[in-house]
Amino acid sequence: MWSAVFPQLPEGFVHVEEIVPDMNVELRYHTSYNFVGKIIDGYQSNTLILTEEAATALKQVQEELEQQNLCLKVYDGYRPQRAVNHFIVWAKDLNDTINKHIFYPNVDKKDLFKEEYIAARSGHSRGSTVDLTIIDGNTYKPLDMGSPYDFFGHQSWVDYDGITEKQKINRQLLQQVMLKHGFRNYPREWWHFTLNNEPFPDTYFDFPIK
Repeated sequence: MWSAVFPQLPEGFVHVEEIVPDMNVELRYHTSYNFVGKIIDGYQSNTLILTEEAATALKQVQEELEQQNLCLKVYDGYRPQRAVNHFIVWAKDLNDTINKHIFYPNVDKKDLFKEEYIAARSGHSRGSTVDLTIIDGNTYKPLDMGSPYDFFGHQSWVDYDGITEKQKINRQLLQQVMLKHGFRNYPREWWHFTLNNEPFPDTYFDFPIK
């Protein structure tokens, strides 16, 4: 799909705005409000990119939520391999902990790889993985999920029991609607979903987000 508005993408990828025009997007890695504390390599704009199949499935999720006056808010989609490499370099500098108190207060930085919060390869680089939450359709305020996005700790595990009943209900809603429309979850991150039949299961892309 080619657009006069956006730069051309590799075959099979789309700018999600072309399929879901009202998608709420806040790519955290295009800001300094993330666990690194800087804009991440490859994130040159706040533009959500996914495979066409993932974007189409996300549209179905959005349409179902809108019936309840709710919407999706996406924090990350396609992630260039160069961004993952940025995480790896950052993780080796044990003195750079500017946002530790927000995103990983109870985890030693040296343990981020061992505890699988960071990896050398990310499913996001295959183009069919998204990080997202649900927001109120009127206020655009995110529903309370019991932990912030990208929080490294047990509180972010899907089945974590130490949250309120309302927070559990909100998590369950997100899980149900995403799984219904063809995504699978990652048990340690309530926000993380991958399309079941992703078109590039073995390919890790590195084109920048523009």
